[in-house]
Amino acid sequence: MIKIDQKIPELELEAFHEQEIKKIKLHENNKWLVLVFYPADFTFVCPTELEELADLYNEFRELDAEVMSVSTDTVFTHKAWHDKSEAIKKIKFPMLADPTGKLCKELGTYIEEEGLSLRGSFIFNDKGELKSFEMNNNDIGRNAKELLRKVKAAKFVSENEGQVCPASWEPGKDTLKPGLDLVGKI
Repeated sequence: MIKIDQKIPELELEAFHEQEIKKIKLHENNKWLVLVFYPADFTFVCPTELEELADLYNEFRELDAEVMSVSTDTVFTHKAWHDKSEAIKKIKFPMLADPTGKLCKELGTYIEEEGLSLRGSFIFNDKGELKSFEMNNNDIGRNAKELLRKVKAAKFVSENEGQVCPASWEPGKDTLKPGLDLVGKI
């Protein structure tokens, strides 16, 4: 399984994006990358998470971050879901297909017995290095606002050497310098 600061695997996957089937090389992104793994299309919790991400997608883009969802479904299943679901029609980000589970296995989200992925969220910096991840059981939905906050915090610490973000940090709030007092609002 990938660890913090390790590089994203050099993989090329098919994606359903902008009404087309495309090939995407993850390691050639050159932007911050948020990979959001989910178990399957046409399920119950997944559309609630993906719709929330779709609603915040422009805010991720303003941070020079790309969002991509990933499941073990095919691009054709993604397209069918996109065509049928009002929530999924909102999605403007690439929906990656990982039917062999290769990426899921590389990042540790794959459930071997089911051929599905756990709910995993991974944040990679613009150099392709893993900066944050979380994994949930499939019956626990995630919070896209918190994922966006984590991207903001990860970008902040990468751009402000020696500073760290305390719990629940938001832009404009106080940061810390280890070994020193509060830095102040930045």
